[in-house]
Amino acid sequence: MKKDLTLYQRKYDLYRHHAWAGSILLSVLLAIRVFLQITGFKDIPDIIILPLGVILVIYILVSLGFTYKYRSGLIVEQKIVQKIETPEEAFKKQKISAKIEKERLKLEKKKAKAEVKKIKKSTKK
Repeated sequence: MKKDLTLYQRKYDLYRHHAWAGSILLSVLLAIRVFLQITGFKDIPDIIILPLGVILVIYILVSLGFTYKYRSGLIVEQKIVQKIETPEEAFKKQKISAKIEKERLKLEKKKAKAEVKKIKKSTKK
């Protein structure tokens, strides 16, 4: 059986997300219960908290199980897409690089002329 690793990667990410979400929901549920118990505002009966907690624990365990199942999606390497250039694009690139080189040579020539002028001025004095 050939595995579609990109599909496995997506499923791994999805179930990992659900495992984290379940653990956060369980933490929030327990925090609310403790907060309400400490403040004495309203005591929620255990008959409500216990089933919700068990459901969240099962949800987390199932998500972790699927995360483990699809862990092979972690080895998927991102494919490097190489762009195939058309002859026109290659010509444009060459033309641009030639213009850049021409400008660079002009600047070098100007610098050389300025240097020569500087030397001539210093020798005249």
